[in-house]
Amino acid sequence: MKEFQINTDKAFLRKRLGHMSQLCGLKRYRLSEGRADGVDAVDVKTGTGLNYTVLPGRGMDIAWTEYKGVPVSYMSNTGVNHASRYDSNGMEWLSNFFAGLLTTCGFSNVGGPSETVHPVIGKRNLSLHGKLTNIPASQVSTFEGWEDDKYVMSVSGKMRESCLHGENITLRRTVKSILGENKIILHDFIENESNREQPCMLLYHMNLGYPILSEDARLVTSSESIVGASSKAQEELDIHNVFSAPISGQTERCYFHKLRKDKDGNTKIAVVNDKLELAVVFTYKPEQLSCLTEWKMLNEGEYVLGIEPGTANPIGRERAEKEGKLKTLAVGETHQVDIIIEIIDGKENIEKIETEIKGIK
Repeated sequence: MKEFQINTDKAFLRKRLGHMSQLCGLKRYRLSEGRADGVDAVDVKTGTGLNYTVLPGRGMDIAWTEYKGVPVSYMSNTGVNHASRYDSNGMEWLSNFFAGLLTTCGFSNVGGPSETVHPVIGKRNLSLHGKLTNIPASQVSTFEGWEDDKYVMSVSGKMRESCLHGENITLRRTVKSILGENKIILHDFIENESNREQPCMLLYHMNLGYPILSEDARLVTSSESIVGASSKAQEELDIHNVFSAPISGQTERCYFHKLRKDKDGNTKIAVVNDKLELAVVFTYKPEQLSCLTEWKMLNEGEYVLGIEPGTANPIGRERAEKEGKLKTLAVGETHQVDIIIEIIDGKENIEKIETEIKGIK
């Protein structure tokens, strides 16, 4: 069978389809099994073979993702859990970490458990990676329809991290795709609605697993500099961008990248699988997310590559404050983040994107 080539012309499709759901669209529902019971979800089908699930019940993050039947995202052994199961003690965040294509970390902390002293509340313990992914969205809405001869599918919602006398920060997120495109377009708008300056630690924990991640995969970046986050990672700096089969007992290797940007202010990162002739490309602006962490975890059953742009590396709140690396938002100040996740199919197309990334100076 020859590969289906999608025609996105509005008049053409109206003559051939009774309903757009035959080809693409959104499906909104609620999970009802085990620890995921009650989690709101929206499936997005783009018509190209790119399908993914947005979880308004889990901070508008993205869980399962596939392209033409090939799994793209890594799913951890916890599976998807309801946000109410979140435990804020120490490292217990990991018990609710499904991973997926996107888990959003922040606002109060990114990195290991930390402490801070609030002028009114006093000492506060901050869990690994903060609360964001465990905040269900409100004002959830979906849209499907033609805009300027493009069929658009989007899911929007709002998360609020708040505490009496403390923080009051909102995140408005829209996740969008267009019929015939292999893209997930993420737009975030963050606002400090409290009466004090507040930390704005953000980390977009984007996770790729088997079979995209394999011995045939490699990482392509426009890195100006790369530093291992540990002595072991630094020792293996020359192989940070290539991957082995799973290794029993392997511990994580993290690398902090400083990326160059193109004339439009964008940077691109590609994870290429030469055997599958597929690549996953991440595009964003370093002006919005100044840090990139590469999380290389090749343990058996924990076989995952994390691409993690953020306003901070995951060094924890205390260290970020001491080193003067803590991003804050003044009262009423806003911050915008735009990320595009794209699937590149075919050897020639991959070569083009590699040339583009290597050409960023």
